[in-house]
Amino acid sequence: MEFSPPVIYNYTITVSRQGDSVYILLFLIVFPALAAFLLLVIPFNSLRKMISLLASVIICAASILLLLRSTGTGPVFYTLNSHYIDLGILAAEMATGLFLVIYSIWKGKFFAALLAFVQSGFILWFDLHMARYAVIDYSLFSDLFSVVMALIIGIIGTLICVYTAGYMDEFHEHHGEVDDRRSYFLFLMYLFISSMFGIVFSNHLLWLLFFWEVTTLCSFLLIGYKADDESVNSAFKALVMNLAGGIAFTAGIVILYTTTGQLELDKMISTPGTFALVPVVCLALAGLVKSAQMPFSSWLTAAMVAPTPVSALLHSSTMVKAGVYILIRIAPQLQGTAAGIMLAFIGGTTFLVASFIAVSQRNAKLVLAYSTIGNLGLITACAGIDSYMAVWSAILLIIFHAVSKSLLFLCTGVVQNRTGSRDIEDMDHLVSRMPGITAMIVIGIAGMFLAPFGMLISKWAALKAFVDFSPILAIMLAYGSAATLFFWAKWMGRIISIRDGMPDIETGVSPWEWFSLAMLSLSTVVICILLPVISSVMIEPYILGIYGESPVLPFRDFIIIIILMTGLVLILPLGIFYYTYIRPGYRKSGAYFCGRNMTAGTYMDYSGTEITPRMGNYYLENIFNERKLSVAGIAASVILIGIMFGAALI
Repeated sequence: MEFSPPVIYNYTITVSRQGDSVYILLFLIVFPALAAFLLLVIPFNSLRKMISLLASVIICAASILLLLRSTGTGPVFYTLNSHYIDLGILAAEMATGLFLVIYSIWKGKFFAALLAFVQSGFILWFDLHMARYAVIDYSLFSDLFSVVMALIIGIIGTLICVYTAGYMDEFHEHHGEVDDRRSYFLFLMYLFISSMFGIVFSNHLLWLLFFWEVTTLCSFLLIGYKADDESVNSAFKALVMNLAGGIAFTAGIVILYTTTGQLELDKMISTPGTFALVPVVCLALAGLVKSAQMPFSSWLTAAMVAPTPVSALLHSSTMVKAGVYILIRIAPQLQGTAAGIMLAFIGGTTFLVASFIAVSQRNAKLVLAYSTIGNLGLITACAGIDSYMAVWSAILLIIFHAVSKSLLFLCTGVVQNRTGSRDIEDMDHLVSRMPGITAMIVIGIAGMFLAPFGMLISKWAALKAFVDFSPILAIMLAYGSAATLFFWAKWMGRIISIRDGMPDIETGVSPWEWFSLAMLSLSTVVICILLPVISSVMIEPYILGIYGESPVLPFRDFIIIIILMTGLVLILPLGIFYYTYIRPGYRKSGAYFCGRNMTAGTYMDYSGTEITPRMGNYYLENIFNERKLSVAGIAASVILIGIMFGAALI
């Protein structure tokens, strides 16, 4: 496949097919925000649902159209000559900062107010006294990596919004103490999606910073939606850490402009020598915070108090993906530097520690949270290595993680609403109570550890990249992957255990939830089947354009991988479907306990005593202790970050 050189367009005069793509970029940034404000003012819940569905379909269609227009092209840059856009963004930033300062003071969170004040003042001073003289050649851009991210945001993000329409009805039925602010909730969800599109299409660093901070604001308000003490404290924990990351981002921009006179992402990445290294490390720190890498991971686990759609949105298609997106973008500037090595080890440490901690968790949302932190650690390590093979692996992991993790979070939300618990031990015999949801959970789990890890680690890509870079990282990868397999297998084994006579509690799941879950399940399977196409059309050309070479897997090997991945993802769900819907009368027998089985769940032992057994998972809290492992991981990461900054300064 030929990879064309960058093409530059000014959207005000371009009429060519590729030049018209800027209108799609602008539409994807602006339209979700307009939909958000419309949903905020509509008072009728049924009408909001229909508008949400229509807006989601339009956003999905625009994302796919962008893909069709981008296939076979290189990066395309666009100029937007508008002084009013810059003034509007500055005004919105100041309004955001003022709101955060006032709200934080009102809640008695003075440190958060101080951070918001410092960042807003920093941005205002820089904009008025320095940036107003800057000449920006290209404000927006798109390439195949940003298109991949746009598809994740546009499809996964909007499916979560569609799911929200049904989920929030049940949520407020179960949580009568929470004020019903569904219009406000949907407003924040779509504003979040708008800001994520802004992040992946912005070449102007001040625009990128603005959208970056909008995601911070939206996540803060969504996490605190329930407005109880736990939610408010968790929201402010996320706010404080992300404001600190935002200050690092702002400092990086100021240093970059002071030393090089540049305010564009592409120029920062292509600046020769070490002039841009300190600004890049500042942006890397912001990316580590946003992607919840150690020592900043606690904000993401605290965010689990929010309603399930928030967790799914933060973990799969937005927020944390913004962090790893910027890390992969700036990775070429870190290649071969001590700072890049430290970044790789921060990611490896996070992957290993988070995977170990997940073993000891029985709260399903915490398992998913630590799994997210660990997977993002693996992607961060790949960004630090910055070889063509590592980045190829990282982008594939981003895709698989987005689809599978959103599916698992949304399934967990349905289970919690129907059973009243998100404890994995309370999900025993779930296949007998909620067979359809169980099949989808199995697809999600398979997509997390069978699809990406089965393809990348057991084959060659990620493991080879790690071995070539450092044997220590390869060891971290091996042990972290073993822990990953362990905690996923525990969960899967729990939900597919069979017991006859269990009540069916699946009938109350809304059509909105079924639709989103079915589409995400189908997407997981389709990605497995279309892996060669995704790689050759969307990922390999991007890697080739950046590194001059890309992984090339023989066609026969690709076919074998497709068969294995698709078979492993589907074998259990198809079995559940067959025995639930095709042969529902098939006899269901509980476990055999070396005695005479009596009534459901009991057996007679050799002495004639009737016993009711209780099976449960091992969580090994003494070995994989959350507090001890967190302290060790945080200490190691702080040291590595210190070395990363020290190396950049030297």
